[in-house]
Amino acid sequence: MAEAVIKVGSPEEFKELLSQDLNRVSVINFWAAFAEPCKQMNVVFGELARKHSAGLFLSVDAEAQSDIAESFDIEAVPSFIILRGHTLLGRIDGADAPALSNTVAKNVTTPSHTPLSRTDQAPAAPPSSITAPQEEETPEQLEQRLRGLMNQSKVVLFMKGSPDQPRCGFSRKIVGLLKDEKVEFTTFDILTDESVRQGLKKLNDWPTYPQLIVNGELVGGLDIVQEMIGSGELASTINGV
Repeated sequence: MAEAVIKVGSPEEFKELLSQDLNRVSVINFWAAFAEPCKQMNVVFGELARKHSAGLFLSVDAEAQSDIAESFDIEAVPSFIILRGHTLLGRIDGADAPALSNTVAKNVTTPSHTPLSRTDQAPAAPPSSITAPQEEETPEQLEQRLRGLMNQSKVVLFMKGSPDQPRCGFSRKIVGLLKDEKVEFTTFDILTDESVRQGLKKLNDWPTYPQLIVNGELVGGLDIVQEMIGSGELASTINGV
């Protein structure tokens, strides 16, 4: 008997599985071992796969299969993509079991559908819980707010998620490094504020996260921090030596 959930081992296998039947609904579970919410959602995903045997249920380790994750703009786990062929039917970001169950039930059992977008384009944006100021900020106001956030303490880490629940592998690793070095730091979850997330990239001329800030200035991302720890430069930068 075939497994209800297929674990994807490569981008080539992923493409082949999707192409086998372009009329079949595929449900893709992007997960990572470090993210605690993924554990329960993996169980839910398995139960849905057994219940809705007409669909193709694919499990993708977002860290091991980063090329696949990037192609769907997966920036946090768990995330779920629902496709028919190459057409995006729905997207669930986060550990929302009811929303996933309802979306799967609606699409796997219903032949007709209204596509939101196609996968050769940017996937349709899911309903967002991102917080933002009630009134639209001017660029000057945003920069002032960003600089305030960067100076909220001596060491500030802009990351995805929180230290207790990081939502990407890079954020998890840099938190671990800073804790190992006994660095006191505050954090800001860039997934909660799209203006901060995009604005900080531009202000610091640094396109990715996490971003470590010391004394209001960008130090760098994970790779830079690892190098600075190895050379002892991070401690001297923080301590002002």
